[in-house]
Amino acid sequence: MATLACLYALHVAKAFVIPVVLAVILTYLLDPLVSALHRQRLPRPIGATLVLLGLVAVLLCGAYLLQGQVEAIVDRLPEIARKLSRSLSALLSGDDSMWQKIQRAATVLTGGTPQLSRGAPVVIEKPAGALHDMVLAGSVSAFAAAGQAVVVLFLTFFLLVSGDMFKRKFVKMTGRTLTQKKVNVHMLGEINRAIQRYMLMLLITNAALGVCTWFLLKAIGLQHAGTWALAAAALHLIPYFGSGATAIALGVAAFMQFGTLGLAAAAAGGSILIATLIGSVVQTWMTGRMAKMNPVAVFVALLLFTWLWGAWGMLLAIPLAVIAKVVADHIEGLEFVAEFLGE
Repeated sequence: MATLACLYALHVAKAFVIPVVLAVILTYLLDPLVSALHRQRLPRPIGATLVLLGLVAVLLCGAYLLQGQVEAIVDRLPEIARKLSRSLSALLSGDDSMWQKIQRAATVLTGGTPQLSRGAPVVIEKPAGALHDMVLAGSVSAFAAAGQAVVVLFLTFFLLVSGDMFKRKFVKMTGRTLTQKKVNVHMLGEINRAIQRYMLMLLITNAALGVCTWFLLKAIGLQHAGTWALAAAALHLIPYFGSGATAIALGVAAFMQFGTLGLAAAAAGGSILIATLIGSVVQTWMTGRMAKMNPVAVFVALLLFTWLWGAWGMLLAIPLAVIAKVVADHIEGLEFVAEFLGE
C-alpha cells in the first residue's frame, strides 16, 4: 500500500516533481563545468550564468536550424496530402474491385450506407470553432512549457550557485555517526559519477545515431541531411517517441523532395532501423554495463515512469533508475531493490 501511495503521489504532484527532478539532474550534469570555472577564480554565480546561457544558446540554435524545415513542411501540408492521395490511389488501382469491397465492408461495419459510386467526394464540414480551440490549446501548452522551462533554469541556477551546500546539509541531517556520514558522502559521489557516466553514454550513442542518420540521408539524397541528423540525435533523447517523430518527419521531408512513396519509406524505415539498433540494442547494453543494471530493469523503469509522467517520464526514467540503484546499494533494507536493478 505504501508503494501504491508513493506512485499516486508522484503522479498527482508531477507538475512540481518533474521540474525539481530536471533541475537536480541538470545540476549534476553542469556542476563540473561551473566548478572548473570556479577553480579559475570565476565566482560561481557568474560561472553558473555563463554555463546556463551556453545551454540555452545551444538549444535555441538547434531550434533555429530546424525552424525552416518545419515551416516548409507545414506550409506544404495540403500539397503533400494531395500527392499522397494520388500515390495511394495509383497503388491501389490495380485491384479496384477489392478496394471497393473493403470500402463497402468498412461502411457497413460502421453503420453507414454503402457507397455505390465513385462520384463526387463527401465533404465533412468541421465546426468553425474547432481550429480556434486547437490553436488555443496549443498556445496554452506552449506557455505552460515555457513557464516550466523558466522554473527549471532558475532552480538549476540556484543549485549550481549553492555548490556543495545541500550535500553537506544532507550528510549532516542523515548521518548520526561518522560511519554513516562517510557512507552518505560515498553515495552522493556515486550518484554524481553514475549520472555523468550515463550522460557520456547518451552523448556517444546519440552521436553515433546522428552520424548513421547522416550517411543514410546522404545516400538517399535528402537535402539538409546534417540538420536532420542533428534533429534525429536530439529527439532520440526521448525513447521511442522521439524516434517515431523523427521517422515521420524524415518520411514527409523525403516525400516533399522526391514525390515518391519508395524514397519516403526508405528514409522513414531507415531511421527507425538505426534507432532500433542503436537505441534498443547498443544503448540498453551500454546502460547496463555503465550503470551495472540489467536491461529488463531499465525497460521496466521506462514503462513505469512513462505511465506516471508521460513524455517527461520517458526522458527521466533511466537517470532516476540509475539514482535508485546507487541509493539502494548504500541503504540497508533496500537490498531487494538493488538486487532487482543490478546485473
